[in-house]
Amino acid sequence: MIGRLNHVAIAVADLDAATSVYRDTLGAKVSAPVDLPEHGVTTVFVELPNTKIELLLPLGEDSPVANFVKRNPGGGVHHICYEVDDIIAARDKLVADGARVLGGGEPKIGAHNKPVLFLHPKDFCGTLVEIEQV
Repeated sequence: MIGRLNHVAIAVADLDAATSVYRDTLGAKVSAPVDLPEHGVTTVFVELPNTKIELLLPLGEDSPVANFVKRNPGGGVHHICYEVDDIIAARDKLVADGARVLGGGEPKIGAHNKPVLFLHPKDFCGTLVEIEQV
């Protein structure tokens, strides 16, 4: 069901510093920051030959990432994102197999302007999983 690894998301407290690490220290190509108020984050994507790194900065106190950053002030891996061909079919199979879909179960438009869903970390070895329709 899952396809390629789309990205690994890293929550950070300082987006400029994190961007500098990837751009200046590691020599990666990085995007401009984009505010996504509907998701409560500002994102920067680090382009790699085989995948992406998504840097997440909480956008406001109500951000779902804000508590993560408070617990991990140095930042850390927040979630991984896999590609799926059909997000509704993937959701239905996951639910039928006992997985929990977060946020009511209806896809939202993600940072790549494609439908996404998040899956409960307790169902996936302690890892928050995002699926994105490609």
